[in-house]
Parts: sequence; structure tokens; C-alpha cells
Amino acid sequence: MPLGLTFSNGQDTRVLIGVSLGSNLGDRLLSLRAGRTFLFSLQEGSYPPKSSSIYETTPVDCPPDSPSFLNAVIEIEAKLKPKDLLDRLAVFERNLGRPVQREQNTPRPLDLDILYAGNTQVDTPSLILPHPRMTIRRFVLQPLADIHPELILPGQTKTITQILQTLPKEPSVLPLNEGW
Repeated sequence: MPLGLTFSNGQDTRVLIGVSLGSNLGDRLLSLRAGRTFLFSLQEGSYPPKSSSIYETTPVDCPPDSPSFLNAVIEIEAKLKPKDLLDRLAVFERNLGRPVQREQNTPRPLDLDILYAGNTQVDTPSLILPHPRMTIRRFVLQPLADIHPELILPGQTKTITQILQTLPKEPSVLPLNEGW
């Protein structure tokens, strides 16, 4: 059972929201920093926002010769509904230069994916939560383990750390010496 992802004071309900950040086009570190600032601006409540380390990763399911990614995970507390958050993330990505019409997995200045939103489970054409491929992606789980290693996602029985231990070491996910 997922623990500690939802907070309610009887009047409003806030949830912990995990968002992965990835960039493999342009100034990747600057794009991640902009994404982090944006996500922190959505923070509500007393739970302090968390940032993982930044990792340089081999592209997965991308066109040949795609540049490597910088990846990280941010966790915030907010009252946002998942669909509203998705819309806000899409606008922010476009503001940083991500085209609306694009081939899947092409290089991009910033990719923001909602990993989880409290204990919410969603399955719609535009959004699935928890993120359907996060448990098979080391480039997502490694940074998530930095900030929430004992998290058990809705629909899972293992912690993030336990799932991470089952994944192959490739493709490479290397910590970046330069931080936020």
C-alpha cells in the first residue's frame, strides 16, 4: 500500500507529485534548472520539495544518433489535479521550445512526465498514472530512488529501490558531477 502520498486537513487534499525531467537538446542543464524552478513554483503545503541528483543517460527508444540526456526527478506537494498539471507541464515544455507536433522520442529541450500524483490511478488516452513505463526505466528510477527510495507506487508491491535492483545496468545512468 502506498504510504504518505496524500495529505488532507478536512478542507483540502494535497498530494505528493513526482515528475521526471529529461533534456537532450540545447543547454540541457539550463533546461533542467528551468523545469525545477517551474515545478517548485507549484509547491503548496509544508512538505519540502525534493530534487534528485542529475544523471547523464543513454537515450532509450530514441532515433539513432540522438544525444545523451540529462535526467532528474522532482517531488512536490500540491492540490493540482493530474490533468491540470499535465496541461501546465505541456505549456511550459512548449515555452522552452518543444514543438507540439513531433515524432515520438525525438530530441527535445525539456520533457516533463508525471510519475505519480498521490495514490491516484488514472488510465485515459492522454494520461496514465502511475507512469506506465517508469518501473522499467533506470533513468527514471535511479533519480527517484535518490529522493523516495522506500516509495511503493499504487498498484505495486515493491519499493522503488527493490524494483531498481531488478533492472539491468544498461543503458548507462551516470551521476553528473555538476548539480542544480
